[in-house]
Amino acid sequence: MGVGSTLYRTWLQYNEVGENGFRGMYRELLGRIVVAGESSGAFAAALRELELGAKSMLGINPEFMNAAPSSGSYLRIGIKTGEASSGDRAVSAWGKEDEAFSLKRFSTDDSIRLELTGGSSSGVLYGVFFLLRAIALGMNPQELAAEETPVNRLRMINQWDNADGSIERGYAGNSIFYEGGEIVQDTSRIRDYARMLASVGINAISINNVNVHEIETRFITEEGLPEVARVADVFREYGIALFLSINFAAPLVIGGVGTADPLDAEVRQWWAETANRIYRHIPDFGGFVVKADSEHRPGPFAYGRDHADGANMLAEALEPHGGLVIWRCFVYNCMQDWRDRSTDRARAAYDHFKPLDGKFRDNVLLQIKNGPMDFQVREPVSPLFGAMTRTNQVLEFQVTQEYTGQQRHLCYLVPQWKQVLDFDTHAVTSGGEVKNIVEGSLFGMKISGVAAVSNIGNDECWTGHPLAQANLYGYGRLIWNPDLSAEEIAEEWARLTFGNQPVVIDKVLHMLMASWSIYESYTSPLGVGWMVVPHYHYGPDVDGYEYSRWGTYHFADRDGIGVDRTVASGTGYTAQYFSPNREMYDSLENCPDELLLFFHHVPYSHRLHSGSTVIQHIYDTHFAGAEAAEGLGMVWSVLKDRVDAERFEAVEARLAEQAEHAKHWRDVINTYFYRKSGVPDEQGRQIY
Repeated sequence: MGVGSTLYRTWLQYNEVGENGFRGMYRELLGRIVVAGESSGAFAAALRELELGAKSMLGINPEFMNAAPSSGSYLRIGIKTGEASSGDRAVSAWGKEDEAFSLKRFSTDDSIRLELTGGSSSGVLYGVFFLLRAIALGMNPQELAAEETPVNRLRMINQWDNADGSIERGYAGNSIFYEGGEIVQDTSRIRDYARMLASVGINAISINNVNVHEIETRFITEEGLPEVARVADVFREYGIALFLSINFAAPLVIGGVGTADPLDAEVRQWWAETANRIYRHIPDFGGFVVKADSEHRPGPFAYGRDHADGANMLAEALEPHGGLVIWRCFVYNCMQDWRDRSTDRARAAYDHFKPLDGKFRDNVLLQIKNGPMDFQVREPVSPLFGAMTRTNQVLEFQVTQEYTGQQRHLCYLVPQWKQVLDFDTHAVTSGGEVKNIVEGSLFGMKISGVAAVSNIGNDECWTGHPLAQANLYGYGRLIWNPDLSAEEIAEEWARLTFGNQPVVIDKVLHMLMASWSIYESYTSPLGVGWMVVPHYHYGPDVDGYEYSRWGTYHFADRDGIGVDRTVASGTGYTAQYFSPNREMYDSLENCPDELLLFFHHVPYSHRLHSGSTVIQHIYDTHFAGAEAAEGLGMVWSVLKDRVDAERFEAVEARLAEQAEHAKHWRDVINTYFYRKSGVPDEQGRQIY
């Protein structure tokens, strides 16, 4: 086991290419590499990657040259004329063109020449990963040509790692960054992670939990920054900017200032001096990620200020250095009275932030979760997308499977993310899809993009479940190009990870593409969400949050289930959407089945568009889902002699656990609603 294991290498296997994979032609092409420009920073990482890929896949050690040979095939790599080669970016610009690359092919009677040109050293690195991916996938070198520019400027990973080595919502071991209250001394695994992220185009990372504790609060001090700078050095090699989550109350907690009021002159001065100190240690520091006035985290509300006051104060301190403030919109009342049906957690983000549109500085970005609640297996798209036309925005996904099986269950999330990105907000006449909003051009945002909570830890395979690697890979590929299909991404990952055997790819692709639907079918029905064990969020507990201050209710009684969020009789949440989405969700007749119980309280006898009643749908999907979960293991078993033993056995064990747990979900949910409603299953199956 270790760095040489198939589990550890994820999708960067670089397996030996056979002759049917155009081995001879690629050996000629990569046998000689002409390097045009200095080889430092991300450019140097690109050369190392080329050397590794050529040796592993083609069995050659490339000859690196400063000038082109007079004849024969070769690869030339360089940076676009007139562009800086250092890889450093002006953080306030985050220009996509700097990260673009082109791959052009020139043929003669006896040779092929490839020219890979990047807009910067980061662009070169992305181009090299593209080329190596093409080789691994068996692309004909005669057809190699590409012009790629990332769609999103900011392509970010949020680590929820704590200094004690734990990870909030981490399901793959302990942190690779911290141990015993300190940053690890051996950064080799962090470097391997940076390489993985760069291979799918990630360009930013925050390395500590948004719930900032005592030790992490001190990362921005003179004592803490040298250690943070060591980590920044590693990520810089791969074109990735480092961010920190900060404690809004830091001036009060560690700064010797008697307040954290964002309008207080002494507080503003403290943050300005802190920013100066950070940039002395990390000149290309990305900026701050902030969770404030949420779930007991300190924020501007304590001083009668609003979120714009808080964010702008920090932005003012970072602006001279080109730094960004990423301000999370996950703000709601977590001390609700469950008896009060007029309060709706789903409304909170819109109610807090829509009135502040246009009041944030240019280097502030609002980070908005994909849905209005909290990364459920099914929920509508947040109505904040499209509602804020004068504010920079970041879409937040969750790669770590907090509510979707915690990497013990297989749940490929790219199809879910595709639905979010393709959702038409109708904020404009045409082109109002979420992907166009977060890309930035629709409303002329200065800086925008996508972030996601990471799913990695120090487990051998990084993600706990080997197949969960597909979510991290898929996230990076999707936000580089949101027009890629979930199937394309899944097939890429499967082939890079397991090789190009048709039967392996067919089975793995089938499992991935079916998995989200399977998981949804045996867990929470029709968009009602939650129904999980409080705090841990693994396993069924239908009433776990029903009488809770956290505001996550289903209101099931003997007659029906669901949350009335309509304008006429409910919380009015549907009014936060633009027409025609507003009317679609508000209408019992037109609301999509998969979100029915999110928007409406209905009797168990209500007939869905499918023709089934709500109660029979619950029974049918939970029986079918448990059966399908068991079927995943049967599909995988076919690959026993086609996948190496360590990965086969690791996946086999996870799928066996999923099958058993799916039965538990099935029986808990079905029994609960049978006892609640008194309506028997039409098919007479066993319900306890």
